[in-house]
Formats: sequence, structure tokens, C-alpha cells
Amino acid sequence: MAVIQIEATDLLVRLGEKDSPFLLDVREPHEFEYAQIEGSQLIPLNQIPLRFNELDPLKEVVVICHHGIRSQQAAFFLDHHGFKRVLNLAGGIDAWSRECDPTIKRY
Repeated sequence: MAVIQIEATDLLVRLGEKDSPFLLDVREPHEFEYAQIEGSQLIPLNQIPLRFNELDPLKEVVVICHHGIRSQQAAFFLDHHGFKRVLNLAGGIDAWSRECDPTIKRY
């Protein structure tokens, strides 16, 4: 199954809603420390197979990385393991910084 992409501006709107999605950041800790979307939780990509059971498979999950490649891999993994409401942030945190929150540092 193909994982659905969500654009940064659409995510911004969704975060203002009552039932906002869970933000899963799959970058490395040093990347997360440098720049992050408020409220996101870090589980690096290489830890997803060991820690995905910490996530609620019924909650909508938006997966985030730098440009959208690693998050796409994590989203496929979660989809394969029964998560039905998984979205990949198109363009990653870089797109978020450019389109929604320029105070977030780009790298």
C-alpha cells in the first residue's frame, strides 16, 4: 500500500484541530536537538522496529525526517505492521521550516 503524503501547510492546519495527529520524528538525536516541530516525539529510524509498540496504532501518525525519505521508510514499516492512519510529511522538517515556521533552523 502507498503511504499518503501530507504537505507542511496541511499539517499546520491539522495541528490546530481537536484530534490532531501524533508527530513521530525519525531523525537522529542530534538532528532533533537542532530543529524540531513542537510536540513531536523522537524515535530514530533504526529504533522503529524495536519501539513501534510504544505507538498507538489507532492514532493518526505523521512521520517526520529531514526531507521525507527516512520518514517514508518508517511510514511503510508502520503501515505493514497494522497502522492504518500513517502520513509522511512531504519535504520533511525542511519544508516545515520553509513553509510554516521560519524560526526552525534549516540544515
